[in-house]
Amino acid sequence: MKNYDIICIGAGPTGLATAIEAKRAGMQPLVIEKACLCNSLYHYPVNMVFFTTPELLEIGNLPLVSAAEKPTRVEALKYYRKAAEHYELELRLFERVIYVDGNDGNFTVVTETEEGTQERYRGKKMAVATGYYDLPNMLGVPGEDLPHVSHYYTEPHALWKQDVVVIGGKNSAAEAALDLYRNGARVTLVHRGKELGSTIKYWVRPDIENRIKAGQITALLNTRVEEITKDVVVVENHAQTKRIPAKQVFALTGYHPDFLFMERMGVTLDPESKRPSLDPSTLESNVPGIHLAGVVIGGRHTGEIFIENGRFHGKQIVQALKQ
Repeated sequence: MKNYDIICIGAGPTGLATAIEAKRAGMQPLVIEKACLCNSLYHYPVNMVFFTTPELLEIGNLPLVSAAEKPTRVEALKYYRKAAEHYELELRLFERVIYVDGNDGNFTVVTETEEGTQERYRGKKMAVATGYYDLPNMLGVPGEDLPHVSHYYTEPHALWKQDVVVIGGKNSAAEAALDLYRNGARVTLVHRGKELGSTIKYWVRPDIENRIKAGQITALLNTRVEEITKDVVVVENHAQTKRIPAKQVFALTGYHPDFLFMERMGVTLDPESKRPSLDPSTLESNVPGIHLAGVVIGGRHTGEIFIENGRFHGKQIVQALKQ
């Protein structure tokens, strides 16, 4: 069994950046990913444009060339593929990590492939950069598992002149509601809060608020979803029950890191915030040899860490390993 200097779990921008920094330092890294390369970015809305500028998404000192001021999802995916190719990273894609065994200097990672076979890898150190986009915050209501209910927004074309319910009140929900409206869907936005989220982008907020005021998007605030059926969403609003027609439901209620996975490795999490115990200078968790990178560091506070700052975590970890 080959012995790697560091095994990175997660092939998003942060995991790739960590492996690249390790390789630049003369180490042998391995990256393991349960789905495709940059799986979270792959599941972003098809026509998404990043809020940030290209240089803030760059890893490995490689330039990201964008046709416009801000890069698109397609441009970012191509960039990260090329970065992995440039540094000839050793990747194991579509392999899910079942468990991590061993201790500092001698870890064994056991995975399961899509074919159901098990693979084993040995590494001296671990870097966990599993992100959070794969685990949506569930509503916990009947019908949430129906085929027309999605926790990810893709594109609006098929929903032209159709009834669509968007659940949520933050940025993703607002942007999805606007995109659907502008592509001819009849949109109802359902949010349990009394007002839309404070983190909505500054240029999105007046847009969504004006569409609501004009009656172009129906907004039901201070409203809770009680049930989803094959053709309606049942909500409770001011002690009254309403049935909203819906051909498609987008439950855009946020996402969270895989807390159970970290706990199984022995990482201690704060009971309330779910922030992991770690050394802020080395990003080493309370488990010697297991480092954390990216949004998993924020616990429930997923809005604190983005590609822009998480991409530097790999440099921190590798710098600590070199000392």
